Amino acid sequence: MTLLEGSVGVEDLVLLEPVEQESLLRNLQLRYKKKEIYTYIGNVLISVNPYQQLPIYGPDFIAKYGNYTFYELKPHIYALANVAYQSLKDQDRDQCILITGESGAGKTEASKLVMSYVAAVCGKGEQVNSVKEQLLQSNPVLEAFGNAKTIRNNNSSRFGKYMDIEFDFKGSPLGGVITNYLLEKSRVVKQLTGERNFHIFYQLLAGADEQLLQALKLERDTSGYTYLNREVSRVDDMDDTSNFKAVESAMTVIGFSEEEIRQVLEVTALVLKLGNVELLDESQASGIAASGIPDGRGLQEIGELVGLNSEELERALCSRTMETAKEKVVTALNVVQARYARDGLAKNIYSRLFHWIVNRINQSIEVGTGEKKKVMGVLDIYGFEVLEDNSFEQFVINYCNEKLQQVFIELTLKEEQEEYRREGIPWTKVEYFDNGIICNLIEHNQQGILAMLDEECLRPGVISDSTFLSKLNQLFSKHGHYESKATQNAQRQYDHTMGLSCFRISHYAGKVTYSVNGFIDKNNDLLFRDLSQAMWKAQHHLLKSLFPEGDPKQASLKRPPTAGTQFKNSVAILMKNLYSKNPNYIRCIKPNNQQQQGQFSSELVAIQARYLGLLENVRVRRAGYAYRQGYGPFLERYRMLTQSTWPRWNGGDREGVEKVMGELSVSSEEVAFGRTKIFIRSPKTLFFLEEQRRLRLHQLATLIQKIYRGWRCRTHYQLMRKSQILISSWFRGTMQKKRYEKLKASALLIQAFVRGWKVMGKGEGIPAHPWFLHPHGASW
Repeated sequence: MTLLEGSVGVEDLVLLEPVEQESLLRNLQLRYKKKEIYTYIGNVLISVNPYQQLPIYGPDFIAKYGNYTFYELKPHIYALANVAYQSLKDQDRDQCILITGESGAGKTEASKLVMSYVAAVCGKGEQVNSVKEQLLQSNPVLEAFGNAKTIRNNNSSRFGKYMDIEFDFKGSPLGGVITNYLLEKSRVVKQLTGERNFHIFYQLLAGADEQLLQALKLERDTSGYTYLNREVSRVDDMDDTSNFKAVESAMTVIGFSEEEIRQVLEVTALVLKLGNVELLDESQASGIAASGIPDGRGLQEIGELVGLNSEELERALCSRTMETAKEKVVTALNVVQARYARDGLAKNIYSRLFHWIVNRINQSIEVGTGEKKKVMGVLDIYGFEVLEDNSFEQFVINYCNEKLQQVFIELTLKEEQEEYRREGIPWTKVEYFDNGIICNLIEHNQQGILAMLDEECLRPGVISDSTFLSKLNQLFSKHGHYESKATQNAQRQYDHTMGLSCFRISHYAGKVTYSVNGFIDKNNDLLFRDLSQAMWKAQHHLLKSLFPEGDPKQASLKRPPTAGTQFKNSVAILMKNLYSKNPNYIRCIKPNNQQQQGQFSSELVAIQARYLGLLENVRVRRAGYAYRQGYGPFLERYRMLTQSTWPRWNGGDREGVEKVMGELSVSSEEVAFGRTKIFIRSPKTLFFLEEQRRLRLHQLATLIQKIYRGWRCRTHYQLMRKSQILISSWFRGTMQKKRYEKLKASALLIQAFVRGWKVMGKGEGIPAHPWFLHPHGASW
């Protein structure tokens, strides 16, 4: 367990002291500087984008985190993915992983890591591997058509994605279903300075061979297309040529036929070429302003590409047919209206193409209805957005985040309450901000902002964004979370930051000011029927299938649902889906706006922490008992603190834990004993236990060192004694050998003299040696 020991800062913010934004930011910054990008809030994972490749991923780490429980290793995205997968596999509980954060925070990368982990740890086999490969290869296709370079992020997802991965009873993947939310189709026709259109346009122009470009009637130079930002055609660290090859390969793996791939690229080329259709002012004989297309080559090429009649397309772009139950009226469009119609057509074609691609992927990875399935959902969706100019897109995005926050708080409290119930611990009501009043302000069926927007779009007479704002001011003049210039004037408040065409909502993450300009048009999201019918007449199977309403047999005077209503319904389905699953959260944070490694902007992170509700999350988790752990691991960690449980404890785990806490005199108000876990109210108590453990470890280390030094000295003494005996024995033996050799030499010498004396006549005529004459006086 590395919860405190040897960690950088606090690995779990539930143990943060004090619970303040400054200490939270300081802790995240400290860990980020040490390249510890993951931090927990209970079972919630905070991920700070490192803007660099870290050596903490891959097969070795996947195997490592697969063998340990959640808190036994450092915080990691693999740990959260492992908990979700094991819960799904072993406990038969459907799971959902919610990944949120603003653009550039690393949501897309986080979803890839989750999917790669699940793919690595689940079953193997030819069929299973094929399913895993299809699921993984859906990412590059969706990124190509749904991601773009923005000011904040070179690979920003411009849509929300929810993927249900379905498993069999063994935990092997069977397939999945992808749902997409609110593609930013306005990017097709216009991008901000320093941003690009969707990746696929640049990949197609850079990666297609000359033969394909000629067939698609395209030129490689990106500056020749009105819908592509001429200032930014390339992105650092992004190879459009190789990415195009990867997208083609991925589509093949998923199951797209060569003909389908070709048709997708033809429709993509059509969108590019529509932007180059130039519309100019013309006047009718009656003097009414109209529009026309002076150069028909572009329309001619579009017609040849997708089998369209260029004259019919020109007529559909430059005029509009108003049809009632009794008559048809054709009116000419001025140049502004015609350009609006052209751009609307381009946005609709691309948006519908994207939906078709998602549905085509689903056809390949869908699971038969007869099999019993376990489901893991992965939600990668835009975070709370506050820009300098907030419009309809930011309004619905922030509405979605408001709903996600509501789900988050409710499910977190529900999970806490459920755990307390399981463990037999009394539950005390937790005070928290209930953002249901804000959700209701936006989504109420009769008197919500979205309902008022739909009502304004549908009512007869002159309608505008201003009349919509007036209706809001009248309806919500006394609402505590709504304000505008009119409501401020009524209350005699002065705020120079509030524009005349703006309203402000107090979201859970803070106040956001929205400009109503464009709300009506964006909510209507209308495509003139003439254009739908022209597209349906195309001799191009894919393009024709994108506009079923263009079929005269299916023509209907019924107005299609508005963009706001469609999004509201999608969010409602998403919420229902999330409530049916066990949630797991990944909160992604962008540390700086420059996408530079090692830089940590406290101001920027503070804003995101507020948008993500991190401090609120900590407070909810701290409202009852801040820390809980199973009796077995807890006893194993702290049994050394008392003589009763150390060095050996023969009783049950719970009895051992009670003995430890009792002998340490921990207040009964600070702890509660559940059926399988101990609950500790304050982090200070845990820190006290850790400090006592640290001191005890020091004592035990000293004792071990003392015993070791004694053993080492004794062993050294015995070794020296043994060596001394050996040396003495060797020395004495050597000395005896030398003495023996000397005696032997002396004896031989004597024998030699004696024998010589005998041979020489027993001494006759030979003088006697003094030694023989005086043997007793001789010296040895």
